[in-house]
Amino acid sequence: MHNISRRTLLRGGLGLLGGAALTACAQNGTPTSSPAFIGPISDQVRAAEQARRPGAVRDFTLVAAESDVDLGGLTARTWAYDGRIPGTPIRVRAGEVVRARLSNTLPKDTSIHWHGLALRNDADGVPGVTQQPVASGATYVYEFTAPDPGTYWFHPHTGTQLDRGLYAPLIVEDPNEPLTYDDEWVVILDDWLDGVTGTPDEVLAELSGGMGGMDHGGMTGMAEMTPSPSPGTSKHMLMGATSLLLGGDAGDVRYPHFLLNGRIATAPETFRAKPGARLRIRIINAGGDTAFRVALAGHRLTVTHTDGFPVQPIETDALLIGMGERYDVLVTLKDGVFPLVALAEGKNAVARGLIRTSRTTAAPKSDLRPRELEGDVLRNAKLRPAEAVRLAPKNPDRTIKLELTGSMAAYDWGINGKKYNPKIISAIRSGERVRLSFVNRTTMWHPMHLHGHTFALAEGGIRKDTAIVLPSTRLDVDFDADNPGLWMIHCHNIYHGESGMMTLLGYQQT
Repeated sequence: MHNISRRTLLRGGLGLLGGAALTACAQNGTPTSSPAFIGPISDQVRAAEQARRPGAVRDFTLVAAESDVDLGGLTARTWAYDGRIPGTPIRVRAGEVVRARLSNTLPKDTSIHWHGLALRNDADGVPGVTQQPVASGATYVYEFTAPDPGTYWFHPHTGTQLDRGLYAPLIVEDPNEPLTYDDEWVVILDDWLDGVTGTPDEVLAELSGGMGGMDHGGMTGMAEMTPSPSPGTSKHMLMGATSLLLGGDAGDVRYPHFLLNGRIATAPETFRAKPGARLRIRIINAGGDTAFRVALAGHRLTVTHTDGFPVQPIETDALLIGMGERYDVLVTLKDGVFPLVALAEGKNAVARGLIRTSRTTAAPKSDLRPRELEGDVLRNAKLRPAEAVRLAPKNPDRTIKLELTGSMAAYDWGINGKKYNPKIISAIRSGERVRLSFVNRTTMWHPMHLHGHTFALAEGGIRKDTAIVLPSTRLDVDFDADNPGLWMIHCHNIYHGESGMMTLLGYQQT
């Protein structure tokens, strides 16, 4: 096995992006002059890392390998970290340094993206942008400071590998934790087909053929329907998955199973606690194509964080979580057995776990859907940031308009009418307040994710790194340009992103 460092890979052939003077493009994608961008290996990136005041180094080892994984009586051949789904959690304290050695025993190249962290650019894990891909048989060392406490996770940024089993939580603990609770449960939700009905690569190949004139994204406003396979010989494409919460079409892909912590609904994971315990639940959506509506039977949830950053606590019956998003909730547990149910929004199926505080109470049937799912469903418009993380008032110095374009008919997803091109880079400068204006020209929803930063929603101000943009709507988000390098913006529907709904931001040299 080849032992390769981050620096060796970056120096050995990342010339297409690594700090060279590139052809930049204006906000509409038209080539402009050629400003020099700050690359992942640069004095500015090193200085930004030192400003985080790196603390103690914590070492971790990850092995990406083909594995037979037990999903709860169902065995699937997939790709996973350390032979388990989810992978082994990484847990550090804010300010500590994560040093993670990835050994790639897969038959293909891979990488790791540390989702949601404002980390150093050369550790962001995007092949061709911040690093070269980690080849089969090679090892690669990621090293970065984890600056902000919160709920994060990690996954590949290579092809459709996210929709296999390559994901795990990354929890950054607050050394001055303000919340009071007795116990904690980390919950990762996922939609699953790998090794059961096909592979993610097969799904992408099928979707890429499009649906001709039958654009199932045009069902905005319809009541939810029972989803079904699309007509003809389609194996993976889904029709009739509709959701009023998502503005119409809920998703593209037909999944046979939905998982909670790697378990199917009929064989759920059980979390045991005492009646009256105050439980913190960290919820992560690692799905490829599915939003989840989450509720705990017999309880209301107090939402305390979204995407790692605190909000003013608010109670709700249920919450909607798109791919890549995270929510932290607190709940005081009653006496009994209570299902935590994640409804695959618009797809008429669930992921499920159990919380047990009684030794004698029988577990409810696996098809139980808590009434809370039909109650008050929290949306971002109701949330307000905690004062400590609210962005200081300031008008944007620069606005970048990102039109989300494409359709199911041609499966031609893009940004500003163009598929991803690494030479199209929106230029920003350190110190600016930058506004990203997502304008959804499509009839589908898109969870848009910004690497390396946490933005504030212009309406309400909550801090996030991934946010749902509904069909035919505009979402403005603001961030301070304080983390130099080259950073990706993309739809976290893995099939939309891989089809072209991705672009880059680049800090210009000053």
